[in-house]
Amino acid sequence: MKDKFIELTLGSYIISHGFSSKNKEIMEPITSENFAKKLIPVSRIKSISEKYILTDYVDGRWIYWEYAEDYDAVKKLLV
Repeated sequence: MKDKFIELTLGSYIISHGFSSKNKEIMEPITSENFAKKLIPVSRIKSISEKYILTDYVDGRWIYWEYAEDYDAVKKLLV
C-alpha cells in the first residue's frame, strides 16, 4: 500500500532520544533560521498541537516540528 504524504512548512524541531536511567526525557533542540516545505508521510504523524507536529523517526526517536500552517488547515489535511 502506498503511503499518503502531506506538504507542510517546517522550521525548528526538537528530537526526543528517549529517556535517561533516571527517567528524564533526553531532548535535543535544533534551531532553524528559516521554514522550508517538506513532504511528511501521514503514517509517521503521531499528533499535532497548535505549535508542533509530532512524528516518529528511526531508532525509536520522536521529532517535534514547528510548522507555519494554521492548525485547522493541517487538521483538515489529516481528517
